[in-house]
Amino acid sequence: MNTTQPSAPSAQAEVSPAEARTIAREAYIYGFPMGDGYRIMHAYFVDSGSPEFKAPWNQLKNIPRVYTPEDTAVQTPNSDTPYSMLGLDLRAEPLVLSVPKIEQERYFSIQLIDLYTHNFAYIGTRATSNGGGDFLIAGPGWAGETPGGITAVFHVETELALAIYRTQLFNPDDLVNVKQVQSGYNARPLSAFLGQTSTPAALPIDFLEPLTAEEEKTSLEAFNLLSFLLQFSPTHPSEVELRSRFARIGIAPGRSTDFNTLDPDVREGLEQGIQDAWQDFAELKNQVDAGEVTSGQLFGSREYLHNNYLYRMAAAKLGIFGNSKAEAMYPIYGTDAEGQPLDGANRYALRFAPGGLPPVNAFWSVTMYELPQSLLVANQLDRYLINSAMLPQLAQDPDGGLTLIIQHGSPGPDHEANWLPAPTGPFMMAMRLYWPKDEALTGQWTAPPLQRAGP
Repeated sequence: MNTTQPSAPSAQAEVSPAEARTIAREAYIYGFPMGDGYRIMHAYFVDSGSPEFKAPWNQLKNIPRVYTPEDTAVQTPNSDTPYSMLGLDLRAEPLVLSVPKIEQERYFSIQLIDLYTHNFAYIGTRATSNGGGDFLIAGPGWAGETPGGITAVFHVETELALAIYRTQLFNPDDLVNVKQVQSGYNARPLSAFLGQTSTPAALPIDFLEPLTAEEEKTSLEAFNLLSFLLQFSPTHPSEVELRSRFARIGIAPGRSTDFNTLDPDVREGLEQGIQDAWQDFAELKNQVDAGEVTSGQLFGSREYLHNNYLYRMAAAKLGIFGNSKAEAMYPIYGTDAEGQPLDGANRYALRFAPGGLPPVNAFWSVTMYELPQSLLVANQLDRYLINSAMLPQLAQDPDGGLTLIIQHGSPGPDHEANWLPAPTGPFMMAMRLYWPKDEALTGQWTAPPLQRAGP
């Protein structure tokens, strides 16, 4: 598909600056997660010169290691599970994802994400078991019958999508076993799965350059990028009126606007709308930091989110491609127990009371991220997290509880087993509960506060 289009008609002339500001605010909140997701997908599947490039569309890439500070495309990356990545272009025909049988004690998941960043389905230990199978992923243009041999069919709203595979690593020596599991993953077009003549390929896409993370914050080109992505995103019935409003400021599939030609007052209205969107985000982040809104409320399917676009924006900004809460929960530590921002100039302690470890069916972890980038922190131990697989090496408290030491400098050789190194300046931490138990899902168990232990 050649996506080069003429400039949009001057729909902006029909709106007042105040209307432009209102619509821009709404459109930016709606489109930010799409643009930020595209930034990552472009690096992974389009730009072969990117250090983050994985593979072309529809080709599965196994990554037989955990993420480190060298991995910078995705903010707040998980460093517990080696990933496999797959960009899905479903315009021509569905893809079939084949999964081998995996030993029962090893957790794995395949998170299926559409262009909106909705988690539209899961394959894995929790969702489909470790028994293996062949799963058909169908785009919005496919309405065929389910072929024989297909375990399940998952429909996605958008023509482009993303599959993130996570395979549990028990310890460094277990990596050879993870590689064996990864070698059993397979992705192929439906025609290849059926042994039929391949479907004619879709026309090539003239991909736009993504905005950088900095440009995303202020650039009006975010609206042209949204128009580009809407080509692959048929209008959902619940969004007909929304898309009509977007069109009033030139946002529509395939359109392109030269913002330098706009009436200066309308252009200013659009810019103010972006600022308004970030103000909305800041207010919501305060609620997240205060525990009034949990990460479990931010990630999920369209049905789960009920078209709460601000939640979707916050999810993308705080931890894009996070799991739905049934698959994983992410208690976030943005402040200490007194509500103060976290900083490596201070020392902290995270204590789990006896019997109070995170309740999970799979595993849990606590990961350190430097701010403002929200990336893993290089340190002398090459330790980016502490997780449940490390429990045999951790020192218990005298009463049987567990205290993790959070600080920049070493607490001394006798205490380094429980030390999660922090950067010198601002940071945040994310706890992860993979396949959380009911007591976590219902709030019967809550993450303990992070206590400041001293300067």
